[in-house]
Amino acid sequence: MATVPEARELLLRVLLAAGAFACAAAAGAASGSSSKVPAIYVFGDSTADVGNNNYLPGSAVPRANFPHNGVDFPTARPTGRFSNGYNGVDFLAMNMGFKRSPPPFLAVANKTNKQVFRGLLGVNFASAGSGILDTTGSSIIPLSQQVEQFATVQRNISARVSQGAADAVLSRSLFLVSTGGNDLFALFARNSTPSDADKRRFVGNLVSLYQNHVKALYVLGARKFAVIDVPPIGCCPYPRSLHPLGACIDVLNELARGFNKGVRDAMRGLGSSFQGLKYSVGSSHAVVQSIMKHPQRLGFKDTTNACCGSGRFNGNSGCTPNATLCGNRHEYLFWDLLHPTHAASKVAAAAIYNGSLHFAAPVNFRQLVEDQC
Repeated sequence: MATVPEARELLLRVLLAAGAFACAAAAGAASGSSSKVPAIYVFGDSTADVGNNNYLPGSAVPRANFPHNGVDFPTARPTGRFSNGYNGVDFLAMNMGFKRSPPPFLAVANKTNKQVFRGLLGVNFASAGSGILDTTGSSIIPLSQQVEQFATVQRNISARVSQGAADAVLSRSLFLVSTGGNDLFALFARNSTPSDADKRRFVGNLVSLYQNHVKALYVLGARKFAVIDVPPIGCCPYPRSLHPLGACIDVLNELARGFNKGVRDAMRGLGSSFQGLKYSVGSSHAVVQSIMKHPQRLGFKDTTNACCGSGRFNGNSGCTPNATLCGNRHEYLFWDLLHPTHAASKVAAAAIYNGSLHFAAPVNFRQLVEDQC
């Protein structure tokens, strides 16, 4: 894989220092173990998918199981990740002591892997193209169905160990949710100039449904929620390619900000209402804004074009075997028309896991995971 520039490593250390907290000693002791939580359960869209969509039938399914995707993944193979290497969930899992993201649900659904069903590894349910609304995307696995799939895993865990043991494993495991962007894109596709009232109504409904999905997971035993917000999606190469001047699409960014505020407020309410529920909202929005504002401090040189793609900003189509591919991949913020590079995902995970309240609140992911205070 590409060597991360020294400038990036320097800023990563600054981010780590900014996130230093009182439980550092306890955290150091915990780091000696193989993993800091029993399992990670992942829900969401293409920002978190590690190959579920590979197993879905039909030509309309969004996939990334072909070159140039995965060019920097171990053995340089495409896995279904929309990245040249790892995605943000992989790096967050690494911070918790795992090798990478847990396996896709559809890859293990018909297997009797004891570790999976006992919750020792976790499962990734994320599906590219999915959303909070069942109507978002087609031929994919919406968030509601992902929650149902977890219910199947939960039943398998409970059937193999005592209910008390299952509850203990799940209460200490991390439930990571990264979704919402596709719902906002879907609204924009239907109406590129929504009124303020339209935006408030849509976002309000979206957040309410999001809340319901979190409640459903809580009922199934989830207690620790690691939420990733929506980045400034109007600045991705694809939306830029639609703008006459190549600028960010403001309405998409406004929707993202409104949704992110709604999710923060919703999680705060759930945290105070549901006994034992703990959470952190990691801000990919703040990370991307920081990279775009000061790219060279992090070793990035291009924050507008996709590394792999075609057309204006390489944002007219996805990363296919025939697409243009950049050579200096570690210097790009965007891998394809909508997704970050391996390098950008690494920076985002470091900031969200170890960083200050600017990047994750009310605690960072490390504090949530270790929960020693």
